[in-house]
Amino acid sequence: MVQRSDFPESFVWGASTASYQIEGAFKDDGRGLSIWDAFSAEPGRVKNGDTGNVACDHYHRYKEDVALMKAAHFGAYRFSTSWSRVLPEGRGQPNEDGLDFYDRLTDELLRQGVAPWLCLYHWDLPLALHEAGLGWTNREIVPLFADYAGLMARRLGDRIVHWATFNEPNMFTMLGYGAGVHAPGIRDREAWLDAVHNVNLSHGAAVRRLRAELPASAQIGSVPNLQPALPATDTDEDRAAAAIMDSAMNRGTADPVFLGKYDPIMRGWLGDRVKSDDEADIHAPLDWLGLNHYSPTYASARANAFGFRNVDPPDGAETTLMGWHVQPGAFRDILVETSKRYGLPVYVTENGMADDVEPDAHGRVNDAARVAYLERYLGAVLEARAAGADVRGYLVWSMLDNFEWAMGYGPRFGIVHVDYKTLKRTPKASYRLLASLAGANHAT
Repeated sequence: MVQRSDFPESFVWGASTASYQIEGAFKDDGRGLSIWDAFSAEPGRVKNGDTGNVACDHYHRYKEDVALMKAAHFGAYRFSTSWSRVLPEGRGQPNEDGLDFYDRLTDELLRQGVAPWLCLYHWDLPLALHEAGLGWTNREIVPLFADYAGLMARRLGDRIVHWATFNEPNMFTMLGYGAGVHAPGIRDREAWLDAVHNVNLSHGAAVRRLRAELPASAQIGSVPNLQPALPATDTDEDRAAAAIMDSAMNRGTADPVFLGKYDPIMRGWLGDRVKSDDEADIHAPLDWLGLNHYSPTYASARANAFGFRNVDPPDGAETTLMGWHVQPGAFRDILVETSKRYGLPVYVTENGMADDVEPDAHGRVNDAARVAYLERYLGAVLEARAAGADVRGYLVWSMLDNFEWAMGYGPRFGIVHVDYKTLKRTPKASYRLLASLAGANHAT
């Protein structure tokens, strides 16, 4: 069992969320619609027809949620801002009411001693841009994203130190534009490649804008989801498929951002999309890397348009409600590899598991499986640090049970239970575990 004394006093403890998954208030105070509002409203797109219209109503209940963070002694809260809440059309005139919300949230976090970590994009592109043909498949989005970054920097840069451009660019490009199972629901290999490159270019442009607008003390990073890509079987064909999966799902949006160069597989696929100065434009020096990780993935050579097929874990593997393989060793390995490959301080910005545990007859939420999971995965963090990985913090996914994209409200990732009918918050056993670990570092 992990102990408080196992981690340095400077280790950062906290939690992460995303705007569309928790805020609700989808038409309040001038917010424009996002691609997830439109996608969720289409029959058959999201399980049970669920939407983020209300979600956890964090927009109105943020003080209660921040109080829970303070009570857990968390030193950091990574949240995302809704592009369409502050720029309803994705460009043009800002929405002061939307900006005011993030002012209030930031100020409340600081009052309660929780450092705000702002992520500019967690998957909710303004619908107006998409409908105007200015989404991620169009290179013209690059200066628009930089303008959005500059707006947020001017508004909040006097109070927020840690900034991230994108959350899991590898995932939302593949799921939204390649596989079509997330917003905006496009299933096209070429659209996916367009999106990958334009997101990477947007990252570089946004970092340069942030550097120009923020104080010199600002710490800027990005947040990929990195998972060991393993062959489904011990064959040459599946090993080759795993190498392709690694390029597509790990390296395609991490290598150009953190190293300044596409890996050979992705570079070949992108072809003449990559202009002579593009890799230099993507590569803007960063201060930290946010690592999201849940499980290893398994690649089969069964043919499809992407050169690999993502298949289930091996028979008998321990899995979560999402069907993801519980494998702390894979977490340790990716932490070590990421730290060495990219040479930046690493903060775990998402890690956790889904279950469906409800309050018992006494109103307690005993999420024992999550407690065991967190202990094992935090043990993997310690093993990675012992192996030389520069891991400086752990922010659990997620602070609250929330809208889990195409899965709706079935899987619960939160350390705080949310009753979606009453919106009552109930801290779980996992919350108490992390609060006990964070408490030792709170005074520092």
